[in-house]
Amino acid sequence: MTAPTARLAGGTAMPVLGLGTWPLSDDEAYAAVVRAVERGWRLVDTAYRYGNEAGVGRAVRDCGVPREQVFVTTKLNGEWHGEQAARQALEASLGQLGLDYVDLYLIHWPMPWQDRYVSAWRGLLRLREAGLARAVGVSNFKAAHIDRLLAETGVAPDVNQVQTNPTIAREDLRAYHAAHGIVTQSWGPLGPGAPLLGHPVVEQIAARHGRTPAQVVLRWHIQRGLTAVVKTAVPERMVTNLDIFDFQLTDDELRAMADLDQGEAAAADSDAIGH
Repeated sequence: MTAPTARLAGGTAMPVLGLGTWPLSDDEAYAAVVRAVERGWRLVDTAYRYGNEAGVGRAVRDCGVPREQVFVTTKLNGEWHGEQAARQALEASLGQLGLDYVDLYLIHWPMPWQDRYVSAWRGLLRLREAGLARAVGVSNFKAAHIDRLLAETGVAPDVNQVQTNPTIAREDLRAYHAAHGIVTQSWGPLGPGAPLLGHPVVEQIAARHGRTPAQVVLRWHIQRGLTAVVKTAVPERMVTNLDIFDFQLTDDELRAMADLDQGEAAAADSDAIGH
């Protein structure tokens, strides 16, 4: 079983579910990615900041699946926000990964106090033109940050990877993305762990469908038109987390889960934090 794909604005097909690798070490990431690919996962998400690009890249090369069938994402850290510096950063990441290109390159955080994310975005657009990244996007950007990218470059990101789960539903931001052709990708899709997966609403829905709470939450993402990256190094969870495409949450169940939303204030504030 593999996940279906979403079509990005530039034409690249991206699996709707991917394996996150933070905070795994190189060796842990290597083992997790090899196991995940064996079980059907085809998107692997890493970042310079995670310190495991070498392990991820080695796994992609050793997994036995052709490179073009594994979608690899990595991210630009804040010290390389700049048009020229972005190329240096991606070349360093490609060196760690041992790959010729990445499928998606993201600005990890906007860090507006530096006032360099627009320059970094211009650098990513050049990297896409050069073929070093098949698609480019951002992570943790607010609508106001993307408005500035559009105003100064005229080009929207292919993806915005943001903290999203039923307790931080991001309805307004998701609508903004849809209006601008941006795919929303969730990080932390299973929420803060036990408080969400053990919530009575989620547990009751899971019992009704004969599914795990994690499957219910991931299904919520899919039915809301989201894509997601979810971290696990446990082989059994790799199987169950991907096995969510043969059942549907009802409208009543989706409404019950909507009541879990704590609003935008519960999300990480990317005007104040980042790296």
